Formats: sequence, C-alpha cells, structure tokens
Amino acid sequence: MTETVAAIVAAHRARDQSPAQTVARTFKRIREHNDGAIFISLREEKDAIAEADALSSKDASALPLLGVPVAVKDNIDVAGLPTTAACPAYSYLPTRDATVIARLRQAGAIVIGKTNLDQFATGLVGVRSPYGIPTNPMRADLIPGGSSSGSAVAVSSGLVPLSLGTDTAGSGRVPAMLNNIVGLKPSVGLVSTTGVVPACRTLDCVSIFSLTVDDAVAALAAMAGPDKSDPFSRDRTFSRLSPFPGGLRLGVPRDGQLIFFGDKQQEAAYQAALERWRSLGATLVSFDLEPFYETARLLYEGPWVTERYLVIRNMLASQPDAIHPVTREITIAGNRLSAADTFSALYRLQTLRRTAELAFADIDALVLPTAPTAYTTAQVLANPIELNSRLGTYTNFVNLLDLCGLALPSTIRSDGIPSGITLLAPAGQDALLASIGRVFQAQTKLTLGAKGVAMPPLADLDTGLTGDEIPIAVVGAHLSGMVLNGELKALGGRLLEATSTAPDYKLYALPTTPPKPGMLRVETGSGTSIALEVWALPAASFGKFVAAIPPPLSIGTVRLKDGRSVKGFIVEAADISGAKDISAFGGWRAFVTQT
Repeated sequence: MTETVAAIVAAHRARDQSPAQTVARTFKRIREHNDGAIFISLREEKDAIAEADALSSKDASALPLLGVPVAVKDNIDVAGLPTTAACPAYSYLPTRDATVIARLRQAGAIVIGKTNLDQFATGLVGVRSPYGIPTNPMRADLIPGGSSSGSAVAVSSGLVPLSLGTDTAGSGRVPAMLNNIVGLKPSVGLVSTTGVVPACRTLDCVSIFSLTVDDAVAALAAMAGPDKSDPFSRDRTFSRLSPFPGGLRLGVPRDGQLIFFGDKQQEAAYQAALERWRSLGATLVSFDLEPFYETARLLYEGPWVTERYLVIRNMLASQPDAIHPVTREITIAGNRLSAADTFSALYRLQTLRRTAELAFADIDALVLPTAPTAYTTAQVLANPIELNSRLGTYTNFVNLLDLCGLALPSTIRSDGIPSGITLLAPAGQDALLASIGRVFQAQTKLTLGAKGVAMPPLADLDTGLTGDEIPIAVVGAHLSGMVLNGELKALGGRLLEATSTAPDYKLYALPTTPPKPGMLRVETGSGTSIALEVWALPAASFGKFVAAIPPPLSIGTVRLKDGRSVKGFIVEAADISGAKDISAFGGWRAFVTQT
C-alpha cells in the first residue's frame, strides 16, 4: 500500500500505527523493491527507528509531518551521511543538517536516506551517475528523469511518500511528470539553500516530490521562511491555501508556438488538460511564448553555465576523469565566457523579465506541458545532450524569470508514458498554484505514482470562518451590489468568496413578481456551472435569514466546482413549471445585466 503524507500523519495521531512502525515498513519496502540505483546511501535502520520512537514524547498536534519518512537528494546535507552530488571523488561528511532538513526534522519528519541524481545536478535525464540509473516504475525502458532521479522514483515506487530534490532548470518538474507524481518548485529564496551543493547559486531551489499537492504543501509550509545563513534567502513565508477562485485566467501559448518534437500523443494530452481547465471554469488566454524560449536559451548558452563551472573547477583541473563525461563537457564551457558576455546576458535578461511581467498582467498563471515528449534510456544514452535539452523546453526559463512552478500529472498515455502539465506564476504566488493545482489533480481521477492507489478526496480547507459563523451560497439578488445584498450585511454577513457550482446545475428565472432565480441540481453532465457567492453569517442570523426565504425557494446542499459542499439557495424540480431556463448566462448577475 502506498500512503500519502496526510494518511500517515492521521494514522500516527490516532495511534493506529506508530512512527517507528512506519519507518520499519519503509526500510522493508526499500529492501523488497531492490533497486540499488535509487539510494546512494541509507541511514542505519535502528537509528531512524530510534528517532521515530522519540517522537512519542512530543506534542503530536505540533508536528505537521509526524513520523513521515523522507528521502533526500544527495546534494543536500544530512548530518552523518555523506554528500556526494553523485561524484565519489567529491564526497564529504557533513556534521550539520541543511536548513531544510533541520526544519523537516522539527516538523516530525524522519530522513531515510540520500537519493541518486545526475552528477552535480546537471541534467534532466537521470542517467548521468556512477551510482547507476534508477528504474522508472511507470515503464522500465523510460528514463527516470533528472536531475532528481532517485527522489522521484522513490515516491512513485511507494518507498517514501515525500522526497526532496533540487530545481535549477527543471530537475524538480521533469522527473515528476515521468513518474506520475507532483513536483513543487518554490519561488527562488522561499526555501533556504544553506547546506545544498550549488548548481547555479543564483537560481537554485530545493524542490518537493509527493503523491498529492496537499502533501507537497505540508512539506513546503514546514520548510519555507527566511534563513539568515543563506544570502539568497528572501523574507517570504508560505500563505495558506484558498478555495478555487472564480474568474481564473490561465495563459496558453499562441497558436503554432508549442513544440512537441513530433510527439502527437503528448500534444493531445496537453489539449485534453486544457479542456479540463475549461471544465473547471478557467478562461484560457493566449500569450506570446517566444520571450520565454529566448530566456531558456540564455541558461546554457549564456553565463549561468559559469556558475556550474565554479562549483567544480578545481576538480576539473585536478581530477577531470572523476567527472561524468557529459557533465564535464557541459560544465567546462563555463570557463570560456567573459565579463562582457555576462553583462550583455544580464541586460537582456532584465528586458525579458519585464516582458514576462507584462504577460502576467492579464493572467493569473501559465499552463504549459511539463515536457514536450519523453525518451527511453537507450535514446538518451545515444544522444545525451540534444535530447536532454529538448526536455527542458518548458522548464529552463522558469528560475531565470523568477517564477514558481507546480508540475501535475494529467494523464497516462495509451503507450504507458505519463504526461503532465506545469503551472507557472510570478514569485510569491506558490499558494495560488497549489490552490488551483490540487483541484485539477483531483479532477483527473488518476491513480497516484506507479502503485495504482486511488486519489483521496480533497481535504477541507480552512474556510476563514470564525466563531459560530455558517457559510451560505447565494445566487440571486443577494449577490454583492444587487438589491437584496443589504439584507445579508444587516445580519452581520461577510463575503468569503466568489466562485461557482459544480457543472451539475441549471438556473431558471422563476415566474414570480419580481422574477427570482431558481437553481436546480440535475444529472452530472447535463448541467452547467452557475456563478455564486459564499457568505458567512453568524449562527443566530442564519436561522433568521433562512426563515424569511419565500417559496418556492429553499435552502439545500450546493456542490461547488472544487468538490466542497455548502448550504445555499435551491429549487425543487416541481417548482420550475413555467420558468425560463437561463443557464446559458452562467449566473443571475449576467442574466440581469444582459436582458
């Protein structure tokens, strides 16, 4: 059985199983899975179990990751385990945890071991390591993706529910797609990189792999925040998730700008994902992707490759054969760039960043393929640099443009290859991406990872209700700015959100004087989404408000587009005789305005 972070924490808090039992089961699974290329090193099992046992003396409610096993990419320091960056000659033994590891431990997580990677985090393929190539559990001939190969495979295979990667050019997103899991790439500086072997220090992020968006968010919330020891840290925290917003606008590239390298199945999967967003109520807005492509070319054709060179220049000079030949070929080019090249690229990047800012003026987030195609290990070994570059088509520009990203599974193709999309937004919008991404993932109804485990129901969010408030959905004249809205305000009501129903309703103009809207639940697939607002009323006022509702209207349960249910205005089928079907307007406000 593959377990989510949320399920493990709930079981530990309920004492249905102990953290020590969970850790022991994790080590057993690793032994039984028997892929020696996933982990470069493992902790002593008895030490990990002892750490898990010690959690019993702590306040479980204060530990959001109580007893959760975590795998860590082997370019992130864990005290007592060697850090190799997949280069044995580079190996050292850290005496302190990286900041992110210390924060995970504080939240109750248990580190299990260090995972394999493309050497020095240079690659998107997962085949550039002297420690072997982890087997992709979705399809054994596929590359596992990189550079965070072992971390992604460990989660997809059900060995751990959570792992850390790093992401400079897509290393936390491409492996997520190829392994049918979630890959969260935070805003640069939101999560500390102290204790992380750099790839490009100005761009590096610690990323998160998990089975669900909610699990990734739990880890991000534990790790996020300023770190005085990290000069690249920013004064940012992770805000809480919010309900799926009404009026969501998502950017999609202009016609003819997408590249799939002839992969028709990948192109079809992306188009299907866009239709899913439309069904969730999002408006798709075209934007110019060409400036983003130009930014991507800067990453390896410009001076940022020099940052990779700086990390290993001494080893390149003294032990060049200790470095993987492909990594060596890519990195050594960083020694050839001049200061003039650097400033020229920085000036161009600044212009491109302004262009990207303008693109986001009219949209909330971009939705792009995570990768344009997928390759087998044999294909990549035969053509290592070109195919790797292709995989970064939609990832290489992200950190240069200071964007956050969330890679989500979208479908499993008929050839067994996972496909996915990535949401991108300006730095600081991590919570927005997670808030909408969790709903998209739930709507796909895909199983999690490679083990065929069903997607659990979405957990209820903190609604923002206080005291004894009760939420109520309104669809007619009680909407903001309409004639009866003052009744809600007089009763102490306050607006929580503007959203819409699940696509299972019809809206009618009832033959009353004056006309009133009646919303009727119909069979799934035969209705539409109806715009509404959710208001909060004090409990005493709620009863007063409901008692004054005139027939044929009544209060019933209304299902929202993100799967939640609230009390709200409905009408029974028997009461729509002679009423006009106005569902095509999408809401009462639009009907009143346009008629």
